[in-house]
Amino acid sequence: MALKTFSPITPSNRYKQWPDYSGLTKGKKPEKSLLSTKKKSGGRNNTGVITCRHIGGGSKQKYRIIDFKRVKRDMEATVTAIEYDPNRSARIALLVYKDGTKAYILAPVGLNVGGKVNAGEKAAPEVGNALPLSVIPLGTAIHNVELKPGQGGRVARAAGQSAILNNREGEYALLKMPSGEIRRVHTLCYATIGTIGNSEHMNVVSGKAGRTRWLGVRPTVRGMTMNPVDHPNGGGEGRSKSGGGRQHLLSPWGHAKGQKTRKLRHQTDRLIVQRRNAKKNG
Repeated sequence: MALKTFSPITPSNRYKQWPDYSGLTKGKKPEKSLLSTKKKSGGRNNTGVITCRHIGGGSKQKYRIIDFKRVKRDMEATVTAIEYDPNRSARIALLVYKDGTKAYILAPVGLNVGGKVNAGEKAAPEVGNALPLSVIPLGTAIHNVELKPGQGGRVARAAGQSAILNNREGEYALLKMPSGEIRRVHTLCYATIGTIGNSEHMNVVSGKAGRTRWLGVRPTVRGMTMNPVDHPNGGGEGRSKSGGGRQHLLSPWGHAKGQKTRKLRHQTDRLIVQRRNAKKNG
């Protein structure tokens, strides 16, 4: 899906790049049976404390229920629409099964209205079909990958992402994740063939602060402009990088920028074959 640019007749239009939405089904409203309410939290938890900053406001949204598990197995479905989803960067495809059941899935590149998809061990390794890792050809680009059998897709669900099935060793498959990490995943886990569409999403430029507010993102204030009581980087006279004494850049909670937050001895470490930041030889 391409991006469209605008004539710079206003400051907000000068660098603005928005999706052209050319790949969406025109005039199609969301399937009511697959919608649920989405309550805004403002970044607060159940006790009213802000646990995720810079969240609030924005346009009202309905959540689209996505079938990450592909629960209908060995039953062909037809793609009747490609739709916009305000809750994710990827586009979604509306499926209608032969028994009349409807479901949303993530729309990969090459899946168009009228296409046929299937899920199960006997399904062909074609775009949009979901199969266990044990029967997917090596070297195939996949998305919506399960980490535990029957859990539902967890990996490679954002726009333009995919994982690569590198190899199989016994009951485990070796996957190259979108981050570059190589990881073992059980061969009974399901994955969908293809790469997630809307790959130009990363190049979208909102053009103005107002559109960011429509998306529910509030302004972010730099720590350097705060007082010492409010942020580790605060203080100093004017634009100061010292704050009364030379200091390293920190998060509001005192963590050094770039500090690893993953547990040192995580139980899934045994499944990681190569870290995403492993040094390349030669």
